[in-house]
This record gives sequence, C-alpha cells and structure tokens, in this order.
Amino acid sequence: MARSLDGLVLAPVVDQAPGQVGTRTRFAYHEEDGRIWAEYAGGDVVRGRLVGTRAGDRLDFRYVQLGTDGTTSSGHCVSDVVELPDGRIRLDETWEWESRAGNGTSAVEQVT
Repeated sequence: MARSLDGLVLAPVVDQAPGQVGTRTRFAYHEEDGRIWAEYAGGDVVRGRLVGTRAGDRLDFRYVQLGTDGTTSSGHCVSDVVELPDGRIRLDETWEWESRAGNGTSAVEQVT
C-alpha cells in the first residue's frame, strides 16, 4: 500500500473540459483510519469538497463543487493510488457525474 495521503497537495496532470477541474486546481487531501477527504479550488472551480474511503490502494469517494459560473455539480470517483518512481503519489481516477451527464478518466499527481 502506498503511503498516506494526509497533508498532500495534488493537481491534475491535464485540463478537463471547461467548467471542470483543471491544471490550476489544487486538492488538499486528508486521511485517517481509512477515511479520506479533501478541499479543492482553482481554475473553473471556486470551491469543492470530496469525502470517501480508502481500502488498500483504492479510493472511493463522492465530490461536490461550485463553478465560477455559479453552477453546482456532484459525482462519484474511484481512484487507484500509485507511488511514482520519484516517490510522489499519483491517483488514476475513473469518475462520473451524478448531477449531470458525463464520465471519464483523469489523473492527479502530488505537487512538490
């Protein structure tokens, strides 16, 4: 199992579609006893929160966010925690919106 996410800041590797998380978004992760949560903001996201669980190297969480255009969105994500060769953490994500149509994959990596 990769190390704890607690206290780590992660950022997307590439931009998603407009109005979503992008390379200017930063996620501040917390982890305790198999529970994870994070606050995020930046780019087209004014404020976002996620909350879920971790079992081994698998995260399962729900997210909700407020966009710069005033819309709110929510969804579900499952992520695999990967330790990169340089020691940083990467999350390989599979997500789906629950408040609107759409799904996809993305990756966020630890910011040094």
